[in-house]
Amino acid sequence: MGFGQDIGIDLGTATVLVYIKGKGIVLREPSVVAIDKNTNKLLAVGEEARRMLGRTPGNIVAIRPLREGVISDYDITERMLKYFINKVTGNRKFFKPRIMVCVPSGVTEVEKRAVIDASMQAGARKTYLIEEPIAAAIGAGIDIAKACGSMVVDMGGGTTDIAVISLGGTVVSTSIKIAGDKFDEAIVRYMRKKHNIMIGERTAEELKINIGTVYPRVQEVTMDIRGRNLISGLPKTITISSTEMMEALEEPISSVVEAVHSVLERTPPELAADISDRGIVMTGGGSLIYGLDKLLQDKTGINVLIADDSISCVALGTGKALDNIEAIEASALTEKRANYKR
Repeated sequence: MGFGQDIGIDLGTATVLVYIKGKGIVLREPSVVAIDKNTNKLLAVGEEARRMLGRTPGNIVAIRPLREGVISDYDITERMLKYFINKVTGNRKFFKPRIMVCVPSGVTEVEKRAVIDASMQAGARKTYLIEEPIAAAIGAGIDIAKACGSMVVDMGGGTTDIAVISLGGTVVSTSIKIAGDKFDEAIVRYMRKKHNIMIGERTAEELKINIGTVYPRVQEVTMDIRGRNLISGLPKTITISSTEMMEALEEPISSVVEAVHSVLERTPPELAADISDRGIVMTGGGSLIYGLDKLLQDKTGINVLIADDSISCVALGTGKALDNIEAIEASALTEKRANYKR
């Protein structure tokens, strides 16, 4: 194999993106796996499995093996990874890629180990980890090697990672388990409480994507949804407005704003000055909710920019970081030698 294939994987709670060096993003699928409980056989992975969420008979389960940014079902994550890696490399048994996987900034050693093991079991020759905010920054086109502070807010499905980056490393960061999934849950709760109607996760997500709002809209938008009326037990259709979405999302969003605030509070003054010059960059699917940039701008007084193709930033950054893998390996080796000499 002349061209040693390197693969970058954004192993997200909601979506898995795979980047191949020289080809860009080759796969973007929901992180959902459908399994037959009786035979333990994989029935579907990705988009096909997502359609089964909340719609399966007893013997079939649709599982999301990652929760809140970390592996909650190790065995299934490994099988899912194997499936996606085979899908993009075309099942070449004799050839193992180098893989770089992205993890939230707050993960523990045990959680890191689990990701590395899953990736090795899925057929990697070597696995590297990169922190989500750093990957997001690279993918958003920020030159992270400069001695200049950049702030990234990466909001995915399971975690929101907030970091101030300078000279290629994280200066202050926090990772909170409040992101897309928690927004969906908040919407489900709100519907139950206010309208006495039970809706599924997928419907909640559709509401969030279509009319989700966290800052007053100039023009109100509405959407019809179907759910089960909790009093009569029968299906019912109701119209939801974007103003109601604001109420529903108020609580989780305020936690995100607080987290951004707390990172800014801990940022050294020189870097804080850089950030107020350059603005805060938002990446990840969560940044697409209407008005989030305006809300953060209001609360912090700092300009907020949403990265182009924000959903792909982490995967792109992970892929670009692979190009510098030689440098990363060299610095890791020198560190090892330095430790050894001590």
